[in-house]
Amino acid sequence: MNRPLQEMHLKTVRIHRERFPVNDRYPYNLSTIQNTGVLSLENPVTFFIGENGSGKSTLLEAISRKCGIYIWGESDIITHTPNPWAQTLHSALSIEWTQGRVPGSFFGSQVFRAYTKIIEEWAISDPGILEYYGGKSLLTLSHGQSILTFFAACFKVKGLYLLDEPEAGLSPVSQRKLLQLMRESADAGTAQFIIATHSPIILSYSNATVYTFDTSPVTPVDYTSTEHYRIYRDLFKNC
Repeated sequence: MNRPLQEMHLKTVRIHRERFPVNDRYPYNLSTIQNTGVLSLENPVTFFIGENGSGKSTLLEAISRKCGIYIWGESDIITHTPNPWAQTLHSALSIEWTQGRVPGSFFGSQVFRAYTKIIEEWAISDPGILEYYGGKSLLTLSHGQSILTFFAACFKVKGLYLLDEPEAGLSPVSQRKLLQLMRESADAGTAQFIIATHSPIILSYSNATVYTFDTSPVTPVDYTSTEHYRIYRDLFKNC
């Protein structure tokens, strides 16, 4: 059976070091950010992997801002030592669309709860909004169930989806369900995903591009060459 052509809405992301406002503050002091020029997005699914603090989630958020995609609830996140540079990286990026800008959505487990509360407030005056999520309040579901319900509704819409560690709160079975939702949406030819993850299950999505932030510059790597895959392979081999 012939599948629809899988569409890449976003073609490239370019980091311009000459636009950095500083060079000795996070994230501008990261070698991965300083030494990476262009990231090509050639597949419907692109993964960012790397150790904590490598810059993958920070770049994902910067791409979201550059694409005009709102990050729900980020104003509610309070840190003890705010970094004035952390949310400015998008100013050092340029992006190339395939056929013009498309709608998009950013998911981060740390801001998802704030989003569900906003939806609940909207539903007070417009109960019909819950029909988008199967007629149920996301707050009445478990964390994992609410995440999958959100994805199932969201991915039906043509757009660019940026997910920051979506595995948080998802069981292995739920992660497999997420892969199925991604495959169905990508095969429909309307959805493109950029995902920062630590999950070898989610990384198993076939024919995806995997960029590792454990090298400088950021480079593509095969799934079976990732530390995520090797650690779990060896773990189960030695059980």
